[in-house]
Amino acid sequence: MSEIIDRKRQLLENLKTYFGYTSFRTGQEEIINSIFEGHDNMVIMPTGGGKSICYQLPATVLPGLTLVISPLIALMKDQVDGLNAIGIGAAYINSSQQAGEHNEVFSKVISGEFKLLYVAPESLAALKGIVDNVTISLIAIDEAHCISAWGHDFRPAYTKLGFLKNRFPSTPIIALTATADKATRGDIINQLNLPNPKEHISSFDRKNLSLTVRSGTDRVRKILDFLDDRPNESGIIYCTSRKGTESLASKLATEGFKAKAYHAGLTYDERELVQNAYINDDIQIVCATVAFGMGIDKSNVRWVIHYNLPKNIEGYYQEIGRAGRDGLSSDTLLFHSYADVIQLQKFAMDSANEDVQLAKLDRMKQYAEALSCRRKVLLSYFGEILEEDCGNCDICKRPPKFFDGTVHAQKALSTIVRVNESENMATIVDVLRGSQNANIQEKNYQQLSTYGIGKEASWKDWQQYLIQMTNQGLIEIAFHENSRLRLTELSKKILFEKQKVQLAHIVTKPEKVLSAKPKAKKADTLFEHLRELRLRLSRESNIPAYQIFSDAALKEMERERPMTDEDFSQISGVGKRKMETYGYEFIKAIIGFHKNKRATSKSKIPTYQVSADLFLEGKSVAEIAAKRSIQPSTIISHLCKVYETNQKLPLDELISLDDLKAMTKAYEQLDENQSLKHYFDHFEEKIDYETIRIALTLLKVSHQ
Repeated sequence: MSEIIDRKRQLLENLKTYFGYTSFRTGQEEIINSIFEGHDNMVIMPTGGGKSICYQLPATVLPGLTLVISPLIALMKDQVDGLNAIGIGAAYINSSQQAGEHNEVFSKVISGEFKLLYVAPESLAALKGIVDNVTISLIAIDEAHCISAWGHDFRPAYTKLGFLKNRFPSTPIIALTATADKATRGDIINQLNLPNPKEHISSFDRKNLSLTVRSGTDRVRKILDFLDDRPNESGIIYCTSRKGTESLASKLATEGFKAKAYHAGLTYDERELVQNAYINDDIQIVCATVAFGMGIDKSNVRWVIHYNLPKNIEGYYQEIGRAGRDGLSSDTLLFHSYADVIQLQKFAMDSANEDVQLAKLDRMKQYAEALSCRRKVLLSYFGEILEEDCGNCDICKRPPKFFDGTVHAQKALSTIVRVNESENMATIVDVLRGSQNANIQEKNYQQLSTYGIGKEASWKDWQQYLIQMTNQGLIEIAFHENSRLRLTELSKKILFEKQKVQLAHIVTKPEKVLSAKPKAKKADTLFEHLRELRLRLSRESNIPAYQIFSDAALKEMERERPMTDEDFSQISGVGKRKMETYGYEFIKAIIGFHKNKRATSKSKIPTYQVSADLFLEGKSVAEIAAKRSIQPSTIISHLCKVYETNQKLPLDELISLDDLKAMTKAYEQLDENQSLKHYFDHFEEKIDYETIRIALTLLKVSHQ
């Protein structure tokens, strides 16, 4: 028992010393305890939930080496740099290094200089020469979904990791990922040969992420509108094609945004330049294919946009999870179009597991077309039930209004019948709208009895109505047959049994008109000043800014304004190494900002607030009066006025306990509306006016 207590104390001490936290996040302590009990672990924890600490913290206490399998060079470099920055010895082995670099790392591993060694699965063979000379205390397999063909980022090299349990049968293995449904979790466990692992599935609910879906029309202008409201924030825009990333990045750059493209068609050096520029805040936006972001832990990504519909919910969830890793409010925006669906269907049909990919795409499509709380749809995919609407998605913020759409449905279903269930959605809409294009003329559809019976609704509205009908099970899309629309058993009840249909009104949000106004300037806040300091220090130290302090830590500094070493150490994310390295600079910046703001804004703030600010700095009433050339009685009036409005002043320090007791008794006996002179006379001039004023202020506020 004493050993467990000592270990817990050491873990908590290291948690604060290295990572700057005083307590564990949900699930972390249970997982870490399981490792020390010798169990294997399967961990599903959302991006930003603190997965890395589940193996990095135990590594600081375990006697030997922690081996981390990681899929991307950039990911392992980012984590190793971050660990070394906080005083934990770590290194990596991958194909980007020369043999001499490998040998240097091996030598330091054997000498015990490192606590963690990161390695790509393809490079595991290179470790044969050292595993017999060191104790492997823990094996962590990060991004474990890559092991499964059921997952969304399948990596063949991951399927060979099953040998690790045979080679190290007594060493705990922890497999971690942010996204894995039940089938994927089972596949991970089987392929890793984990006999009876502990499964830890955290909530997938990232409450700090807003969820918004918009139609895919006029995407560039909508993105510019979105960015116009978010100046100076970092974000990622995911595109399906390489050409799309380059085109969009070019358009954004033309509009004055610092944007670059990232895709597999670039050389390694070109991708490295873009990624490093983004990590170091030299560029604001990366327009990328889906691989980008997997390799970084950048915590200050404030938004993620999907220019195209993702092919499955797992990938979408992991990609939006790259926003708001620090827990601060962040935005996600998904564009959805029928053309995206058709393209992704074609990709899926070319895959080895076509049925699975089409089914997952269908779930993604249902999410994008949802007319109920999107977070409920998203969480239900991972088997998590959200009872209440989230209040932080576009549907919750602007719930749709429904109408009796039975006649609309009957018109659409009748048209599908009359074209013998052989046409796709676009053609059905053309018939309903009475279009006269070549396709309609060639097939003689203008002769149909339903031709033109839907002219009252726009083409886009009809498309949306048909999508709603599909989601309700009234229409079936035969994806493998040119996406022709077919009736279902339910649709026959609409046509022949008078069953009612509810459809949502299509509401078009007024579009903002772009103007030639200049980009918004950075706000003159303490947060922005600390961000500028962080950026300067990061460039001097040649490490990413977010590895110095997260945006969340800077926000806490802005809120708490710590001006001593002790207070600064209490900020979440401030560990021993960071306190020693950066504490002085940040404390100095906080004090300087406070003084400068007071000096430059005295003419703008009320005179009583100036007195209160000086009092909060520790100056006495006499000192404030002398400094401001104002009578002490006036200073007392200022302090009482501020206390009445916000109660943040230690006003009780200006009155003795005996005087306050005497005034309390008099206050209870006399009419509370009596003048100061009445109290002055009541005490036969033994208590002065200033003391009476202070006491009355304290008593009146306490009785409110």
